[in-house]
Amino acid sequence: MIKINENIIPHLWYDKLANEAAAFYTSIFPDSRITNVTTLHDTPSGDADLVSFELWGQKFMAINGGPFFTFNPTMSFFVNFDPSRENNALEKLNTVWNKLSEGGTVLMPLDIYPFSEKYGWIQDKYGLSWQLILTNPNGEERPAIIPSLLFVGEQYGKAEEALQFYVSIFKNAKQGHIARYPQGMEPNKEGTIMFSDFMIENQWFVAMDSAEDHTFSFNEAVSFMVYCDTEEELDDYWEKLSAVPEAEQCGWLKDKYGVSWQIVPRGMDEMMRNGTPEQFERVNQAVLKMKKLNLAVLQKAYNGQ
Repeated sequence: MIKINENIIPHLWYDKLANEAAAFYTSIFPDSRITNVTTLHDTPSGDADLVSFELWGQKFMAINGGPFFTFNPTMSFFVNFDPSRENNALEKLNTVWNKLSEGGTVLMPLDIYPFSEKYGWIQDKYGLSWQLILTNPNGEERPAIIPSLLFVGEQYGKAEEALQFYVSIFKNAKQGHIARYPQGMEPNKEGTIMFSDFMIENQWFVAMDSAEDHTFSFNEAVSFMVYCDTEEELDDYWEKLSAVPEAEQCGWLKDKYGVSWQIVPRGMDEMMRNGTPEQFERVNQAVLKMKKLNLAVLQKAYNGQ
């Protein structure tokens, strides 16, 4: 039985195709399903569907938020096909690759590389990037799907600093593997991070540096929702992570590396799922007026006080 992480959930921002994309992804990956669809009314983008879904043990949320943010390869998702856990792992990898390739763009061809017998990087027809890899079954087990952060441009060379920063802030955190660029891999500097992974709140992440001449950077198209059990926990994460005051809105913040987070009281998720349409609407309107979310105020809105 795959254990679903409930603490940090990737949030995907689409213009209008969140429902279609979620249906596409859940048709491709094993053990996947759409779990909830809710409509937010009177947002800055008008009415917006919020779609919750699970892909192979990883929860996601997606929104039809309007044409404000566009996916790029700074945020991608590693998909581990582990022969020690999956029968026909290579066959499954090839199948998923072929489906993601429909209307997509190959960033690194599916091929043999020094680090894997089969690996490829694909941008799907919605613009979201995936790194598919046949993993080495030796060593500590990793989840099937892991969010990946690529540090480029002004953030190049900061992957190691960032992972240490995140590990120092979040609970249930630890550093995993680190592989550094050797000499002779210019433009990447020797010692910067070719690959690393780390765990925060029991959620694994990958972090990598790339000195190639990329024209993109982190943006709000992919953010990470952090569910907090107490107001104190929410305040602590907000204070330590938020580095761009003008980005603070509706529970969203941006950290010093440009990565976007949503710091969310867990109780709000329960309100949104279990409330009546009227309660849901009151909570949503209260959220739209806030920067940092306040559970007590949201609870009053929920109760009609």
